Amino acid sequence: MIASNRHSEIIAAGELHERASVHFALGHRLALVAGHDDGHSLRAVYLFTDGAPDARHELIVVLDRENPTVSTLSDLSFSASRFEREMRDNFGIEPIDHPFLRPLVRHQHWPEQWYPLRQEAGPMPAHVSEAPHYPFIEVGGSGVYEIPVGPVHAGMIEPGHFRFSVVGETILKMTARLWYVHRGVERMFQGIGPDEGVAIAQRISGDSALAHSLAYCMAVEEAQGLEVSDDARQLRALLLEMERLYNHVGDLGALCNDVSFAVANARALVVRERLLRLNEGLTGHRLLRGAVGVGYTRVQVLPTQKDLTEIGEAFEDVVSLALSNTVVVDRFEGTAYLSAADAAAIGTVGVVGRASGLDFDARRAHPFAADGVQSVVQDGGDVMARFTQRVQEFRISLDVVRALVEGARSLEGGSSSTGESIGSGVGIVEGWRGVVVHRVELDSSGRISRARTVDPSFFNWPALAIALNDTIVPDFPLANKSFNLSYAGNDL
Repeated sequence: MIASNRHSEIIAAGELHERASVHFALGHRLALVAGHDDGHSLRAVYLFTDGAPDARHELIVVLDRENPTVSTLSDLSFSASRFEREMRDNFGIEPIDHPFLRPLVRHQHWPEQWYPLRQEAGPMPAHVSEAPHYPFIEVGGSGVYEIPVGPVHAGMIEPGHFRFSVVGETILKMTARLWYVHRGVERMFQGIGPDEGVAIAQRISGDSALAHSLAYCMAVEEAQGLEVSDDARQLRALLLEMERLYNHVGDLGALCNDVSFAVANARALVVRERLLRLNEGLTGHRLLRGAVGVGYTRVQVLPTQKDLTEIGEAFEDVVSLALSNTVVVDRFEGTAYLSAADAAAIGTVGVVGRASGLDFDARRAHPFAADGVQSVVQDGGDVMARFTQRVQEFRISLDVVRALVEGARSLEGGSSSTGESIGSGVGIVEGWRGVVVHRVELDSSGRISRARTVDPSFFNWPALAIALNDTIVPDFPLANKSFNLSYAGNDL
């Protein structure tokens, strides 16, 4: 779908701070920052979004290859400060006057002056031997000690290192060191055909296969000048809500499990399994892979209203069982509190942001199908609020699925050309964790020259550290699960 409300302009490097200030003052959200290597020069693209109504504004800065610098926006936006660190690690673009320029993506064994997304980067050089330790901030004072956790964890969990500074059992500060599963995803896209890119997009973060593949396809469709049919859009909306359903109920059970209420978790897993089997019937894949492609959407069979009603009843039994347990309520309430002010300052999105009172949902801000998804927010900001937010979002999603199934006219939908291929595109989708953004550029042969991805976990990982302040160490697994962030989606 062509976004007629997407505007791009090239500005001088000296204008960036002033122009960005205007966008932030208007309440626009910095959704993405992308570095580019155009051969003769480097380029930085800043995507600001607003909605509703849906609006996208791009500021593009062309940089001297020999001395690529931009004015830091860190005084305007915490999220911008992290985008700048990421861009510096990958492209060597230096944010002038950034107050805290330690590496973000780059681990200590990466050679200095090697920037993996530059054209001349080549294969990764040999690791640096005897690399220095990561510069964790140390907390001093009487009785303060550190607890290192990870990056290798018990059970089936991706790698991440957490460094706790504590007094007794109370956490004073937690620092997360991520990017252990950095796979060079954005480099994988370069030079391949747009249709080939779907397989990469749907594997960025396995539990968000639909959200990422959909955002990617929407970006490519805009770049190619394709307008998808109403049938395709409605099926996409249906698939997106199906992904939300199985993940939310799984999280509710896992939260109960983290306070040793295994019965509720077992019941939740039954509901989740039934949803996964519906997904397999719907698309041929339990995680909804393969149904969405560039210019089309195709399903095999729709869920029945009987199935959806039974799932809704089983879900309500899980919620009732969980909230009837006084241990669950006691452990959830007041734990890992994230205030609305902190959530907004960090740039928190999705379930976590809405559980702290931030009313942002890309289904309303950037709709691609029918408008009118109900807005739900909580003001508690604790584990209970994040539990309740998932409960209410599940109910809303189930109602949306019922309506979409009732109104479905076909099992597939295609697209038509508008005759206007603009060579670049942006896809914005509200995945079950939060907003997923993809931006692509195509070369003269129609192949991908640059694909940039932002998962909601990139915005939300710093919020977990804030929520853990004054939380006790034994509640870390519970707090962490209430956020349930993706390592792979963040690390790319």
